[in-house]
Amino acid sequence: MDESPADEAGRPGEVALSFDPARMADDARLRFIGRLRTPWSRGNCPKNLREARERGGVFRVEIDPPFRAGLAGLQAGQPVILLYWTGAARRDLIVLSPSHRDGPTGVFALRAPSRPNPIAVAVVRVLALDLLAGVLTVDALDAFDGTALLDVKPWLHSVDIPPAQA
Repeated sequence: MDESPADEAGRPGEVALSFDPARMADDARLRFIGRLRTPWSRGNCPKNLREARERGGVFRVEIDPPFRAGLAGLQAGQPVILLYWTGAARRDLIVLSPSHRDGPTGVFALRAPSRPNPIAVAVVRVLALDLLAGVLTVDALDAFDGTALLDVKPWLHSVDIPPAQA
């Protein structure tokens, strides 16, 4: 499709930027390090990890050969943070009207894939790890099969839980 995202119809209350961030000059150099393997495609993908866990399936993170050494030190049972690229999502929407909200909401208050930089985050548990093949089997994923992976980070209890409110 040759239409720019701003040409596509949206939900009432949604606001699009006057430009498409995907068509602007590069200001970051990212390299995909692998792919997510899921049973999901357009039309059947869960909206979040809770729903993905409820629906079940086989979920794998496949790391490309040059990056497999970076898995050293990870273990089955460990939680990890995955950053992945939802590149098929619109990038020009800055206010969305999700069905689970009463009205329009700014994209930075949502986990929606449509955002200026379509980076998604998932905190998942490693169920199995094959270092040689570069494969992590994880408890859930809420992304289309083949989604590009940007990074894997360990989830650390001492760092990743916000402090209690005063």
